[in-house]
Amino acid sequence: MTEHDAVDEEQRHLGRLLDRLEELRADTRARLDAVLRGTGGTPQARSERESFARLYSSELAAFNAANLGLYFGRLDMEDGEVRRIGRVGLRDDDEDLTPLLLDWRADHSRPFYLATTARPEGAHRRRHLRTIGRRVIGVHDEYLTAPVDGEVPEDHDDVVGESALLEALDSARSAHMTDIVATIQREQDEIIRNPHAGVLVVQGGPGTGKTAVALHRAAYLLYTHRRRLDRSGVLIVGPNARFLDYIARVLPSLGESGVVLRTLADLYPGVRATGSETLRGEEVKGSADMVDILKAAVRARQFAPGADVVVRCEGHDLVLTPAVVRAARGRARMTRRP
Repeated sequence: MTEHDAVDEEQRHLGRLLDRLEELRADTRARLDAVLRGTGGTPQARSERESFARLYSSELAAFNAANLGLYFGRLDMEDGEVRRIGRVGLRDDDEDLTPLLLDWRADHSRPFYLATTARPEGAHRRRHLRTIGRRVIGVHDEYLTAPVDGEVPEDHDDVVGESALLEALDSARSAHMTDIVATIQREQDEIIRNPHAGVLVVQGGPGTGKTAVALHRAAYLLYTHRRRLDRSGVLIVGPNARFLDYIARVLPSLGESGVVLRTLADLYPGVRATGSETLRGEEVKGSADMVDILKAAVRARQFAPGADVVVRCEGHDLVLTPAVVRAARGRARMTRRP
């Protein structure tokens, strides 16, 4: 197969994907309009409408963001399976819901980022696609196992290359950070999909991609733990508004729009930080000693009342005794959660 034939093949599939994406977008928009037209009803009905409105709005935002660079990679597995990788997962509307595109965060997509000739991860060939709008303008194949006779085009000059990464590095920079979803490297993928549930620190020198990797990890966690994180939310704290503006487009381009971005000064609604610190104050507040200082300050403010407290809740008076409050405080501290 020549490169021209490969481009034509991928062009047909990209057209199919974009048509399916437009169908899903139109269907979601119709559902959202129907929900927004609803009025009145019981409190439960109103709550359900609000939940559906949030769901459909989030889906619509993901579809709109995924339209650019929707399909960027393909894996030909050694058993003959073909896996196409993109920004979001898409299925056909047939009875079997045939997968048309795998979300880059899905487990089946991982060999696209991990496979090498030494460890092909069950893949025979990896293909990178370059697209502009609805057009495929080029493909580059990397053979992870020995190619079949006649499979490699005459103008193909390597077995495993890094053309997609080099092209991304050579591309023009803009005032906004772009995602790296099509060129994630093995070491970056290991951080993004790290199973550790606690604090994860990403370190590196300037320009090594720490922020991009952290944002892609946030997108991965939202995909993997959607139900839990939808309830608790995801907050990204940046040093200043200019930084947040620089990174603001990354998560929407990965199909995630429900993340809150704040600077330290904007963390508490309605309160703006206007003061400044002395150099000595900055030194103390930036030291590890502040952890113990803050722990002591929080504990000092977690006091139990000296007498019963009556709390009005949904038309009923609830009596909280000092013993109940102390027991609740003890159970909360034992969880060791924030």
